[in-house]
Amino acid sequence: MPFMILHRSSSALAPSDPVADRIGLLRPRTEAHPGLHAAAPWAVQFDAFDFVKIGCAVRGACWLVVEGCEPLYVKEGDFYLLKSPGPHVLASSPTVTPRPGRELFESASRGVARIGAEADEANYVCMASLWFDEANASLLLEILPSLVHLPATNPLIRQVAYITELLGIEVESRAVGRSLVLDHLAQIMFVQVLRAHVAQTDQPAGWLGALSHDGIGAALRAMHADVAHRWTLRELAAISHLSRSAFAAKFKREVGVAPLEYLIQWRMSLARDALRRDTRSISELAFATGYESESAFSTAFRRVVGSSPRQFRDGARRAAGAPN
Repeated sequence: MPFMILHRSSSALAPSDPVADRIGLLRPRTEAHPGLHAAAPWAVQFDAFDFVKIGCAVRGACWLVVEGCEPLYVKEGDFYLLKSPGPHVLASSPTVTPRPGRELFESASRGVARIGAEADEANYVCMASLWFDEANASLLLEILPSLVHLPATNPLIRQVAYITELLGIEVESRAVGRSLVLDHLAQIMFVQVLRAHVAQTDQPAGWLGALSHDGIGAALRAMHADVAHRWTLRELAAISHLSRSAFAAKFKREVGVAPLEYLIQWRMSLARDALRRDTRSISELAFATGYESESAFSTAFRRVVGSSPRQFRDGARRAAGAPN
């Protein structure tokens, strides 16, 4: 099931799906907001947000106005994703004066935030917010555009629309396990939106786009599937069915760094996460991330992170023990 991918044990250093790997390190937390039901004219102002917001115009069209961007007309069935947005507005018209979203949602009843009379309702917008572990948030945020618009005509949207329907039902329910179901559904919706974004974009940025290319994507999946293997450029090029020089050039062009540098950075991301959570000894981490000795691992870690693994772990322990 898709949501199980997002909750792997932190002791599993090398699952085989690069997207699941990275999202797993983000430790996503979600909030499915009350459904926004509105009768025109209406407008709602939302605060700036550091991570990701997803929404769908389930019924009726509306405008999405993000500070610094052209207003976007969101048709019925369209989805949108906002990365680290500034103040933004959803509205029946860009000219309507907005009301504060925080107050509206705080007054929601039975999972519904309503504007105007129910009999006159023309719009229903489903929304969710996702927070990420700040230490690893850049793993995803750096390769996402500020705004993703997925029209209802996108063939992958049908799957997302089904998840949205379930999300709307759960938001308005009071069933046992509601919060757990909402969390999983919001994360599934996020992954499905990412998939649809990649499918409709000619050249998605970074590793997310590279995964869709058979050659480079195969090399990325191989590295993630066996992070402890001492990969060579020759092996990775062979997996991609390219010469070493062609593979190295194409990988750097599409991913942004050289293949073996990507591998080192990914290993260190896994190591930082394990050290913060104190799930493995440093010698175990060295072996699990492909180093012959603790000394070799520590040298690589210091080069990438700027401190020794022991210093990093001790600092994480102190931070975890600090009073709130």
